[in-house]
Amino acid sequence: MTKQIRQLDRVVIRFAGDSGDGMQLTGDRFTSETAQLGNDISTLPNFPAEIRAPAGTLPGVSSFQVHFADYDILTPGDAPNVLVAMNPAALKANLNDLPRGADIIVNTDEFTKRNLTKVGYQANPLEDDSLSGWTVHPVALTSMTVGALAQLEVSKKDAERAKNMFALGLLSWMYSRPYESTLRFLERKFAKRPELVAANIAAFKAGWNFGETTDSFSVRYEVKPARMQPGTYRNITGNAALSLGLVAAGVRSGLPVFLGAYPITPASDILHELSKHKRFGVVTMQAEDEIAAVGAALGASYGGALGITTTSGPGVALKSETISLAVALELPLVIVDVQRAGPSTGMPTKTEQADLNMALYGRHGEAPVAVIAPKSPADCFHAAIEAARIALTYRTPVLLLSDNYVANGSEPWLLPDVASLPDLRVAFATEPNGEDGKSFLPYLRDPETLARPWAVPGTPGLEHRIGGLEKADKTGDISYDPTNHDFMVRTRAARIEAIPVPDLEVEDPNGDARVLVLGWGSTYGPIGAACRRVRQRGLSIAQAHLRHLAPMPANLGEVLRSYDRVVIPEMNLGQLAQVIRGRYLVDAIAYNQVRGLPFTASELETMLEEVLKNV
Repeated sequence: MTKQIRQLDRVVIRFAGDSGDGMQLTGDRFTSETAQLGNDISTLPNFPAEIRAPAGTLPGVSSFQVHFADYDILTPGDAPNVLVAMNPAALKANLNDLPRGADIIVNTDEFTKRNLTKVGYQANPLEDDSLSGWTVHPVALTSMTVGALAQLEVSKKDAERAKNMFALGLLSWMYSRPYESTLRFLERKFAKRPELVAANIAAFKAGWNFGETTDSFSVRYEVKPARMQPGTYRNITGNAALSLGLVAAGVRSGLPVFLGAYPITPASDILHELSKHKRFGVVTMQAEDEIAAVGAALGASYGGALGITTTSGPGVALKSETISLAVALELPLVIVDVQRAGPSTGMPTKTEQADLNMALYGRHGEAPVAVIAPKSPADCFHAAIEAARIALTYRTPVLLLSDNYVANGSEPWLLPDVASLPDLRVAFATEPNGEDGKSFLPYLRDPETLARPWAVPGTPGLEHRIGGLEKADKTGDISYDPTNHDFMVRTRAARIEAIPVPDLEVEDPNGDARVLVLGWGSTYGPIGAACRRVRQRGLSIAQAHLRHLAPMPANLGEVLRSYDRVVIPEMNLGQLAQVIRGRYLVDAIAYNQVRGLPFTASELETMLEEVLKNV
């Protein structure tokens, strides 16, 4: 049967089902296939915090959204063009996000009276007119999968579990995705159980062949590769990119990397990834709690390693005393905070940007640290190297603020030329630095960086005292002298403020914009997409994005004063806006939401149009 082939420039697909239906794996494999084809990609995994939420219920729905295009894209898409719903709960949980006319592929086998009742359906939506505004494709995914595997030696339960591969095969056929890598992936994943290899590959091929032969799908789609900067790319999540950035920092500094971590969503994947890289001098320790994890990392820094600890908001709260100790000791330490919705346990698998105030001020006493935030999954690699550079050069803790959206989302990453990465080598103290040529002064500072010397314990003649009590300038002796304390507090603050960071770059194509949209962290994509849409309407608007939040770029005040209005969208209640108002006396307009989801480009576009009308 010859099928019509239609060219598209972009598609947004959402796979949705129970948390046990394999939607994250299905979406991840579809994304990998798409990356191989050369499309630009952005993804949004969305899953419950429970390991196994009640089957068939709304709280148990897990979804994976992938946006791919033949041009540069910035977000996972505002709304899906295609929804794959594995059961009634997945349909009901996601239907409101679908624009009219979108395609819905439903697993009819799961639309039983019991499953419909679980989610409050009085009637089967596949049999009444409630879905008349969408294009519905009923497919008996479960029973067709079981039928396709009838001749294989697998249990009915295992056969039913393979229905996600049937769905993946069908969607791979619909959008002309290459599938060889998926078959190899299945061979590796189930290598110890050959019967499951055969079952999942058979289910995938059955889905592909169903699309090829059925009358239900008369059109096949193609999305051509995007024009991208030449080079070698791989699809990467934020957590994976951040991990590789830390490995690269270790290699470029010549130091062993030590990670002290306690498992916590959504940061645990960094521990998992770094544990694979022992050959690069990476040591990982899963500690008994957050406090032990950061204490071990700080101890590793004292011993001459690049000390790192990873966590989320609740863990940063527990680590705060040790971070203050690192400020007093003036030792390098990288603290990765993959933010999630809070407070307290909050919503562990949902995103938020609400830890900025804690990163800037969440320690007792005057304890300033450097703070940076990556803007996208691929940018996590470079942000990790920058965090290590600042920590090693200026002997300071650095808080790296990622978030769940960036950490679990993915996009193409251009593999860098390793030789182009910054040289992070450190000059350890090796001999006495006192005027008498015999004594070691642990707080005799570098006049350019204000950093104190870093002496590895055991270096002959460089014995010195460390601890949380205030230290005397130069000698490092315990001191309660008021004047010395004032000097040390101000010097530690000056060391952070003196860190040179790049000037803030402003995207203002016409140079006549009167409104500036200022963001930080993961809002980069939605803000950028919204600004593109506003400009396509013939309106002028400027965009700038902060990576360095402490210290801030030296030209930030000048940039802010160049515009009549400054708008700051944040996934919190206005934390950066408060900082901007207080420091630069600019009456910034805060636009905030804390729904556990990223902004959509359309909502920001609507808001910005209203701001522009009133300028």
